[in-house]
Amino acid sequence: MPNPTLRDVADAAGVHPATASRALNANTRALVNAETARRVLRVAEQLGYRPNPIARGLKTAKSATIGLVIPDLTNPLFPPIVRGVEDALEEAGYTALIVNTDGDPERERTLVESLRSRQVEGLVIATALVHHPLLEELQRSDIPMVMVNRRAEGIEAPYVGPDDAAGIELAVRHLAQLGHRRIAHVAGPATTSTGVARARAFGGAVRELGLDHGPELMVTCTQWTEGAGAAGLRQLLDGTEGVTAVVAGNDLIALGCYDVCAERRIDCPDELSIVGFNDMPFLDKLRPPLTTVSVPNTQIGTDAARLLLEALHGTDRSARSVLLPTSLVERGSTAPPGGR
Repeated sequence: MPNPTLRDVADAAGVHPATASRALNANTRALVNAETARRVLRVAEQLGYRPNPIARGLKTAKSATIGLVIPDLTNPLFPPIVRGVEDALEEAGYTALIVNTDGDPERERTLVESLRSRQVEGLVIATALVHHPLLEELQRSDIPMVMVNRRAEGIEAPYVGPDDAAGIELAVRHLAQLGHRRIAHVAGPATTSTGVARARAFGGAVRELGLDHGPELMVTCTQWTEGAGAAGLRQLLDGTEGVTAVVAGNDLIALGCYDVCAERRIDCPDELSIVGFNDMPFLDKLRPPLTTVSVPNTQIGTDAARLLLEALHGTDRSARSVLLPTSLVERGSTAPPGGR
């Protein structure tokens, strides 16, 4: 049967179209007798029926879609977050529409407007900057949203991310226990909450442990990229002596530090230990394998989607934060200063 309709499914299953509609919608299926729902689903599959989400949205004023705003899909940090969001939404009968902003504010604004024109019910946003005018506008428009990995000042919205401070403390303490006293931080951008929080945590950790500290032991990258990490470490090494270990703002910045070690013939870890943050895939394949802070990124996505669904269904509109625990994965890029 070409393009079967909801009425075709209802007639073949021997039920009213409204019953068929409820049975085919994961959010309302529980309102239908279980045997009837199974019969409707079986008939729909046999006929090759596909629901029309636009038509359903016109009737219910709900699209069963959410927008997922990502700054850089080429960054291995984000696919696990996307997967977690999609897994949680699928259970609830929702779909994610994913957009990639490339860190461009104008592109982000255009894409968010496109999502809103498609009647998304809410947004999961991974692009937040410390000061973010677009998010302020969305908040004034009362758009349900959840921030992941980063947060923005003055935005009253739920947030899900790793415990940045605890993760950086794990990294610094690990290096201190190996005997390092002069540890540097190649930090992420100060325009992002993660860059700020991790830099602040690094300063607190080295002071608490009685290690060398000072502005010369920290450099701030302009981006969360390998190239920015390399530029940051070059700047640090050219202006500071005696550094034996580096805590990088994330794994991509750590890869940039590896590049500088290669170009300057610095042995890692015998001459310079390096720790990353996020535990993105394939770090164990590097030479040496990268010691890093592991983050439960899939769980971040799952929890963010669930918080948004709770807000959409009216069960929770509070702006609560969820900080997920981090752990240190020790590999071959860290060793006592001066060699193993």
